Amino acid sequence: MRGTALTRLTGVRHPVVQTGMGWVAGPRLVSASANAGALGVLASATMTPDRLREAVREVKARTGAPFGVNLRADAADAGDRVRILIEEGVRVASFALAPSPELIGALKEAGVVVMPTVGARRHAEKVEAWGADAVLVQGAEGGGHTGEVATTVLLPQVVDAVRIPVVAAGGFFDGRGLAAALAYGAAGVAMGTRFLLTSDSAVPDAVKARYLAATVRDVTVTRAVDGLPHRMLRTELVAALEGSGRARALVRAVRAAAGFRRLSGLTWPRLVRDGLALRHGKDLTWSQVLLAANTPMLLKSAMVDGRTDLGVMASGQVAGVIDDLPSCAELVERIVREAEETLARLTAVR
Repeated sequence: MRGTALTRLTGVRHPVVQTGMGWVAGPRLVSASANAGALGVLASATMTPDRLREAVREVKARTGAPFGVNLRADAADAGDRVRILIEEGVRVASFALAPSPELIGALKEAGVVVMPTVGARRHAEKVEAWGADAVLVQGAEGGGHTGEVATTVLLPQVVDAVRIPVVAAGGFFDGRGLAAALAYGAAGVAMGTRFLLTSDSAVPDAVKARYLAATVRDVTVTRAVDGLPHRMLRTELVAALEGSGRARALVRAVRAAAGFRRLSGLTWPRLVRDGLALRHGKDLTWSQVLLAANTPMLLKSAMVDGRTDLGVMASGQVAGVIDDLPSCAELVERIVREAEETLARLTAVR
């Protein structure tokens, strides 16, 4: 496949991005994605700064290919984490929220490619004006916190609005999707759930089996966890939270938060402050405030500990149409081949 603006900007071979999924996108998956020619992105939000540096070095020991790190722009230590990326020579910095012009400036001055994730055209226009090098646009089909606009509606809006490369996310899992994204004017596609469901993913086999068994109807959007629209598999925990009254939900949240506090060493005031910081102006119940701060541990329960009954399983809608566990190398090669074949058939029809 011929290069795109994304491959030229980042130095990867193929216009495919493996997104930075908390507890999932660790050194093993990122290096496998990078070695396959995709842009692997390390998830750092659940890491301490010291662990982040170790993880970056582990990826570098496993691959000589370019890779990225996903950062939380609203983290109190975001500046320290940016310095780690610069010092360690990371190629790409991605952000789940819009980074400040100061963070963008520091990264660009050091030659790091800045690629924020957005869910609206106005946000893409904003980060472009601040100096972002590219933008990843996630439509409503994507997993985790999501918006309401489908990728096929949002993507062309953003492509028409900005001049920087646009990467499409939300609903992609094969080469036909890559061909469609390129036809819309995107420079590539980003995928989370599809890379989670590979043999290189460190997610427990029982958890992968739960994803593979899911139908499209088993992937839901709920506000019950933290008050924000969150796309995930409908697990026992989600069903319990949605069926609980405020009192029962608060008891459940306090128990979960107490466990998180013991593991993380956070004080109760700090835990509450972190939850309140995630409200984003929403009117949350106290149980949702505690669960918002506790969400990383709810994800860990499923993605690391294998407790699908107690955890949150973020998921794109594509989980309902995925039925295999290829290696990253097999997956990327297949996607590129399918995209080339699709584009060749389209150009042959005249």
